[in-house]
This record gives sequence, structure tokens and C-alpha cells, in this order.
Amino acid sequence: MDSASNQERPPAGFFRRMGATVYDAFLVVAILLFAHLPIQLVFDTTAISPEHPWHPVYQLYLVGIWFLYFGWCWMRGQTLGMRAWRIYLQGENGEPVIWRRVGIRFLSAILSWSVFGMGVLWQLVDRDRKSWHDRLSGTVLVFLHRKKTSE
Repeated sequence: MDSASNQERPPAGFFRRMGATVYDAFLVVAILLFAHLPIQLVFDTTAISPEHPWHPVYQLYLVGIWFLYFGWCWMRGQTLGMRAWRIYLQGENGEPVIWRRVGIRFLSAILSWSVFGMGVLWQLVDRDRKSWHDRLSGTVLVFLHRKKTSE
């Protein structure tokens, strides 16, 4: 993919982005359940209660797994949900995303969702159809058209 063709791609629409978000939410829940399995085996419990001394470490572990899933996928341009909905993540000028931007995007996406989704809904009124985490991280989600097959 050259950067000239990346810049010509239209931004991904709101409902397409939400579709990818739902797909990825199911996948992240499954990944976190799988990541919880060794904890359950070690502590012989289904969950570490908030009173447990290892609870903060457990939470950081789960957030780390969550970040690694998105970071690994975003560095390659797409999560599985984004692939299904034909969305691609790139820098504002069409360049590949770097880890610094991935980290900023991840943290600012948490912020976007934590204020009742206002940062996500912002893309409905933004002139460039960007959410808060798009703006803060210098990234953009673009729509990938189907490749035409020649017969």
C-alpha cells in the first residue's frame, strides 16, 4: 500500500466503526477469559476479590493483555473486527501506525468511552468524522473498498 492511495480512502462511517467495535468486544472478552484461566488455577478461585492483595496486579495484567491485543493488531492496521468491516487504521498522512500512537490511541479510547461514549459520538459532528482518540493519537480509520476481480 502506498501512502498516496491511503490518503484517497474515505473515513470509516460511524455504524461501520460500531460494528467492528462489537466484533472486537466479543473477541476481547474471550481473550480476557482465557487470560484469566492461569489466575484461576493458581489462586483456586474464579476471581480475585478487590480485597485481595494481588487485585491491582491482576487488573494491570488484564489491561496489559487488552492493550497487547489492540496494539499488536493496530500496528498491522486492523483488528479482526476491523477486518470484517473493511476498516484500516493509519496515521493522518497514510503512514503506518507506531507504538507511541497505539499507546495514545488506547488510553484516549478508554477516555472516549468512559465519559458515556461522548468521545466516540463526537465523530458524528466532527468535520473529518474523527473521534477523540483519532484526534489525540493522530490516526484515522479509513474504509477499504472491495478489490475488483478481473475476469
